[in-house]
Amino acid sequence: MIEAVKNRIILILSILTVVFFITTINSCTETQRQKQDKNREIFQRMELEEKSNKLSQEKSDLQNKLNNLQQETEELKAKLDTTQKALLQEELINKSLKEELDKITKLKDRLEEDLKEALTKSKGK
Repeated sequence: MIEAVKNRIILILSILTVVFFITTINSCTETQRQKQDKNREIFQRMELEEKSNKLSQEKSDLQNKLNNLQQETEELKAKLDTTQKALLQEELINKSLKEELDKITKLKDRLEEDLKEALTKSKGK
């Protein structure tokens, strides 16, 4: 009977040892998996942070480029306005000179006609 109790106790302790051993193995496996998940998450966060920093830098560079292009556009617009005003003044001057030339041409034509008439009258006398 004592031998039977000892065998039962040994059996129970053996079963408990196997259960604890399996639980320990499962716990270690779960801990390892969680550690891998944590490391993977840390790696992903670091990659995302690097990408975020890179995108922020690119955004900053593009913003600077945009500002430079806007400034250049404003300068070109000012030059264009100046050139257009100068062109308009030149056109007005050309128009005025053309009108003056037309007046002088008409006056020359009238003087030539008057001269022809005067020559005709003087020859006729």
